[in-house]
Amino acid sequence: MRRHLFAWLLALLPLVGWAAEDGGAALDAMTPDLHDKASLQRGMVLFIDECAGCHSLQYQRFSRAARDLGIPRDRLEKNLIFPESLDFNDPIRTGMAPDDGEAWFGVAPPDLTLEARLRGTDWIYTYLHSFYRDPERPWGVNNTVFPGVAMPNVLEPLQGVQEPVCEDAGRAGGGRDPGHHRPCRTLEIVTPGRLSSAAFDRAMWDLTNFLAYVGEPARLQAEAIAPRVLIFLAVFALIAYLLKREYWRDVH
Repeated sequence: MRRHLFAWLLALLPLVGWAAEDGGAALDAMTPDLHDKASLQRGMVLFIDECAGCHSLQYQRFSRAARDLGIPRDRLEKNLIFPESLDFNDPIRTGMAPDDGEAWFGVAPPDLTLEARLRGTDWIYTYLHSFYRDPERPWGVNNTVFPGVAMPNVLEPLQGVQEPVCEDAGRAGGGRDPGHHRPCRTLEIVTPGRLSSAAFDRAMWDLTNFLAYVGEPARLQAEAIAPRVLIFLAVFALIAYLLKREYWRDVH
């Protein structure tokens, strides 16, 4: 009994860590669409432009992404392979050495191949929206989903600068202590970026969609052959039923 209880506690430890990490922030819903090739292509471009300088996708090859997403090889080689030392058939690796990342950020930037499967697309999508100005942090930013985040906000030129808005619970709740404030979880853009709010939302949806594809690239192929498999099983079941009737006809 104790052994089973201990095993359950070990299984729940990662969930406890995740709950503490997101600080109780509400997550926005994001349902990926792996059949939207245009979105996946835009997401890959965003990843290479904004994320690949620090983060790798070491279990995903450029060639596999080009085939699945319908990107011509010459276009990919010309615009999306970074650093230039990489080849078309290489994994999507970052040009940053792990030691440099640890020295600059305090921790080496993680590989993001399985990030969508580990945390979920809701978490990623909300995290990308949730950076805000925090002068007390080394890079001057923090994140409501991942408090104490080590990375700088590389998306700031696109989204703009956000600051937390703290609501006075005395005015909002009526009759409560005016000195009591609710947590500053609402973020407000104080300096606009290059993209409008709607355009930034769409860009982050595309980036999250691409990471969902990277986490399980075989899903596209599996869904493509699924109808043929079901048809085969239906035909096989019919043949098996007819054989059964033929073999058991004399018995009955």
